[in-house]
Amino acid sequence: MKILAAMSGGVDSSVATALLVREGHEVVGAYMKNWINEENIVGHCPWEEDIVDARAVADQLGIDFQVVNLMREYRERVVKYLLEGYQDGITPNPDVMCNREMKFGVLWEWAREKGFDAIATGHYAQKDAQGIFRGADPNKDQTYFLAMMRPEQVQIAQFPIGHLLKPELRDLARDLGLKTADKKDSQGICFIGEVKMEDFLRTFVQDQPGRIVDLEGRVLGEHRGLHLYTLGQRKGIGVASNLYKQAYVVVAKRHETRELVIAIERADTPLLWARRCTLTSISSTGLPLDQPRLLHAQPRYRCPAGLAQFTPLGGDRAELLYEEPQRALTPGQICGLYDGERLLGGAVFESITPE
Repeated sequence: MKILAAMSGGVDSSVATALLVREGHEVVGAYMKNWINEENIVGHCPWEEDIVDARAVADQLGIDFQVVNLMREYRERVVKYLLEGYQDGITPNPDVMCNREMKFGVLWEWAREKGFDAIATGHYAQKDAQGIFRGADPNKDQTYFLAMMRPEQVQIAQFPIGHLLKPELRDLARDLGLKTADKKDSQGICFIGEVKMEDFLRTFVQDQPGRIVDLEGRVLGEHRGLHLYTLGQRKGIGVASNLYKQAYVVVAKRHETRELVIAIERADTPLLWARRCTLTSISSTGLPLDQPRLLHAQPRYRCPAGLAQFTPLGGDRAELLYEEPQRALTPGQICGLYDGERLLGGAVFESITPE
């Protein structure tokens, strides 16, 4: 096959590319140039060094390498979605949308026009004729970030490293002598770099201060803007622990009054736990999700998927009823939908009914 390998400059995509070359495919490496931090946001945006590292690995493997400038599309499809979501009072997930809109969207369109058969990434996910399955390494599984992919995108996607554990991948990179073998994994917003979300948002969204209140309405402090907080947040609220050294947690955001509601976290903290919610923007990775069924629903990355009853409501909406209460379900976040290890698709949390 003629495969375009999306190379980020990290060890995962480096090994993914190397495995494709070893299998005998015709491989070309490509770096998606999405962001160069023209706004000088506080943080580390390592796009230049990532390109150097990705190109060095491509040279080691003896394959062609290209830098594909997608900065305009990234702002239109990911940054705009991110900023509008926070301004609307929800919590979007740019990493999930980057996969659907950029890697397997715009970049694939670019690749298809040039005659490629598939596009490969360094995601920890596995794929067979039935679809996408969780990666072999439970600590690195990244199928959650693929939940909003469309069926036609799944068909052309390749995940060469999904069968490996992370230590095995590092050892393989060293055996192959890849420059990125010991490079630290990146953290932060997808293809922007090690930039704190708060610093990113404050660059584009004006502060709208308001009161921080408890469940009884007592004023405990002042916040800089509701968009800087998310449900379930424990750190960085700006209110000290109570007299018993119990920390507060965000349980609600009242946009009509600009009030941030916090409470001491307990097993029965009001507003923090929920079983019932409404999903929208349902996206299937294969067969349509148009029938009631029992499935596993993962409300965020690195969170266990809970057993839930999925009931379609028509259109792209459904009701989800978890068997056990879930902590801090958040409007705007992505819900990954699974049948055991198989990724069925995903949706967006539209509304939550607190316990």
